[in-house]
Amino acid sequence: MKKIILSVAILATITTFAQQQDSVQVKEVDEIVLTASRKKESIKEIPSSVTIVGQKQIQSQLTVNSDITSILQYTVPSLATSSGQTSNTGQTLRGRQVLVLIDGIPQSTPLRNGARDLRVIDPSVIERIEVIKGASSIYGNGADGGIINYITRKNSSDKKISGISQVGISGQPYGGTLGFRASQLLSGKITKNFDYVASLAYERTGYMKDADGVNLSPTYSTAKMDNYNGMLKLGYDINDNQRIEASYIGYASKSDLNLGLVNGKYGIKPTIGEGVGNGLETTPQGTPRNHNYKLSYDNKNLWKGTALNTNLYYQDFRTVYGYSNTFLNGGQSNIVSRKGGARLNLDTQLWNAANSQAEIIYGLDVLNDKTAQKLEDGRFWTPEMSMTNIAPFALVKIDLLKKLTIKGGFRYENMKVDVSDFNTLPRIKNDGTFPNSIFVKGGKLDFNSLVGNIGVRYNINPLVNIFGSFSQSFSINELGRTLRDATESTIDRIETKPIIVNNYELGVTGQIAKWVNYEVTSYVSTSKLGYSYAQGANNAFIVQRAPEVVYGVEGFLHFTPLKWINFGGSYSWMEGVTSPKDDGDYSTKINNSRISAPKVLAYVQVRPISSLSLGLDMLHTFAQDRFEPNAKGLYVYGEGRVPEYTIFNFKSSYDVNKSWKVSLGIENVFNKLYQPAIAWWGARDADFTNSLGMRGTFMVEYKF
Repeated sequence: MKKIILSVAILATITTFAQQQDSVQVKEVDEIVLTASRKKESIKEIPSSVTIVGQKQIQSQLTVNSDITSILQYTVPSLATSSGQTSNTGQTLRGRQVLVLIDGIPQSTPLRNGARDLRVIDPSVIERIEVIKGASSIYGNGADGGIINYITRKNSSDKKISGISQVGISGQPYGGTLGFRASQLLSGKITKNFDYVASLAYERTGYMKDADGVNLSPTYSTAKMDNYNGMLKLGYDINDNQRIEASYIGYASKSDLNLGLVNGKYGIKPTIGEGVGNGLETTPQGTPRNHNYKLSYDNKNLWKGTALNTNLYYQDFRTVYGYSNTFLNGGQSNIVSRKGGARLNLDTQLWNAANSQAEIIYGLDVLNDKTAQKLEDGRFWTPEMSMTNIAPFALVKIDLLKKLTIKGGFRYENMKVDVSDFNTLPRIKNDGTFPNSIFVKGGKLDFNSLVGNIGVRYNINPLVNIFGSFSQSFSINELGRTLRDATESTIDRIETKPIIVNNYELGVTGQIAKWVNYEVTSYVSTSKLGYSYAQGANNAFIVQRAPEVVYGVEGFLHFTPLKWINFGGSYSWMEGVTSPKDDGDYSTKINNSRISAPKVLAYVQVRPISSLSLGLDMLHTFAQDRFEPNAKGLYVYGEGRVPEYTIFNFKSSYDVNKSWKVSLGIENVFNKLYQPAIAWWGARDADFTNSLGMRGTFMVEYKF
C-alpha cells in the first residue's frame, strides 16, 4: 500500500494536467458550492477536488448533444466516457460508482444499480452541475466514487415574468428523420415575497447512425425517443430570514424504435440495426417516469448564531429495458424504486472574529428506499427490498486568517434492509438448458458503521493553494444483483456485507499572472471488501468481493491571455488492483468496466467580434491494454483491449441582439468511425457497436 501511495505522489509531480473550464469565461475562484458541506461556501474553502459545470458551459454543450452523459464526459476529467446509449454502465467516477442527485434528491438505485441514473433530467433546467470527487457519506448510500448533483434553475429576476424559449433541430448527413427539441422556461416574482420557476421541455430524437450512415444497434438505443421534462418551483420569503420552497421535477423517456438486431462479431463487424424488430417488446424502452417532489424550509436565524435548513422529499422512478431471452420464457425487465426522506441541517457559529471563524454543521437524515427489479409479466428478478437509513452527522469547520480551512466530521450510518421471500429466475446455460429455480427465504439485514472525514486547505497566496483530505463512504451497492443470482436458500448464507471506501486526496491549485488557472490532484481509495462483477458460467454475471485499491491523478490548465480567446484542457489517469484471496497480493487488476482509459479533454474558444463565439472541443482517450486473452484467444467480459480514439466537436453562437441568439453545433465534426469504450472492454458480439457519426444541431433562442 505504501508503494502505491508513493508512486501516486511521484506521478502527481511529473505529469501535466488540464480540465475544460467554462467555454466563455474563466472559472471564478470564489465560486459558491452547495453540495460539499450541504451549505453555501466558497470553493476556496473546500479541501478536495470539485468540478463545477456552469450554466453557460451546459448550454454550449447542449448545442452539440443534449444527452447529459455526453455533456459530462466533456466536462469532468475523471468520469469515464459515455456509451452513447440509454445506459451509463461503465461511466464510473474515479473507478467507482457515483451517487446522482437532483437538488439533493437521490436518483441512483444502489440496491439494484440499473445504470439509468445519469439520464434523468433535461439539461435546459440545470443551473449548474456540482461534482464532488472521491468517496463521500454526506448524502448517504451509494457515493463510493463521489457525487454528481444537478442544481436546477432558480428565479433571478424581479420581473413578474421573464423567460427563455429554445427551439432546435438536429440531423445527420445520411438521410432519415430529423430530431427536434423545444423548451420554455418562465420565472419571476408575482409579489415581493413570492417567486416561481416553471419549465417544459420536449425532445424527439431521430435515427442514430454511425459514420458510414448505418443504423446503430437498437439495444439501449437513444434513437426515435420521446423525452419529456417538466419543472415547477414555488418559493415564498416569509421574512428576511425565513423561506419556504416547494418543487416538482418530472422526467420521462420512451422509445418507439422498431429496428431488428443484427449481431456482429467482436472486434471485426459491428452489431447494427436493420429491418423490423421482432415485436416481442410490449413496453417501450426508456424511463417512463421519474417524479421528484421536495418541500424545504430555511431559517437563517433560528436562534442566535444558528441557521436551519430542513426538507422533505419523495422520488418515484421506473425504467424499462429491452426484451431478453437469457432467462426462462424471456421477457422485459424493469426497475422500480421509490424513495422518501427527510433532512434536518443545523449550522451554528462557534465564534466569528475579524479574520477567523468556526462553525458546526449537524443534523439527521432519514431515508426509506424501496427497490425491486421485475419482469413486465409480474415475475420478480430480484426480491422486493426496503431499506431504512437513519444517520446523524456533525461537521466542524474552522477558518483561520482567511487562509487556513480545517474540516472534520463524522456520520453514523444505521441501515436496515427487509428482503422478501423470492424464487430465482432460471438463467440459460451454455448448453441451452435452464437450471431449476431456487426458493430463497428472505429476512432482515442490519448494517451500521461510523464513517468520518477530515480535510485541510491552505491558501498560501493566489499562486499556490494546497489541500488534502481523508473521507469515507458507506454503501449497500448491488444487493439486488447479488440476491438474484443466489445459490443459497437463505439470505443469511449470502455475502451481503456493505462497502466502506477510504479516500485519500492531495492537491494543489492556483492562479498564475491572472490569466492561467491550474489544479493538480492525486488520490488513493481503498476498500477492505469492494464490489466488481464479471461474466461467469452460463451467461450469468458473478459478483467479486475482495479488497481493492484504486489510485490516480488528474488536473487542468486554463488560459485566458486575451478577452477574446481562452483555451485549455484536462488529463486524468487511474489504475485499480484487487487481492482476490485477501492475502495482500494486489497483482490482480480491476477490470475495465470500472477502470477507464486515460482521457484528455482540450478546447479553444474565440470571439472575433463581441456577438460571435466559435469553439472546438477535443476528447482523446488513450489505448487501454491491461489484460491478456484466454487460451482460445478471446477476452472475457470487462477485460477487452480498448483502442485509442480522438473526437472533435464544433460549437458556435451568434447574438443577433439582446433577445435573440442562434447556435450551431456539430458533433464528431470529422465524421470519425469508432466504437465506444464499452464495445471493446465488454468483449461480447452483441455489445460491439459503433458510435454516432457526424450530427449537426441548429438552435434558436429568445430571451425576454
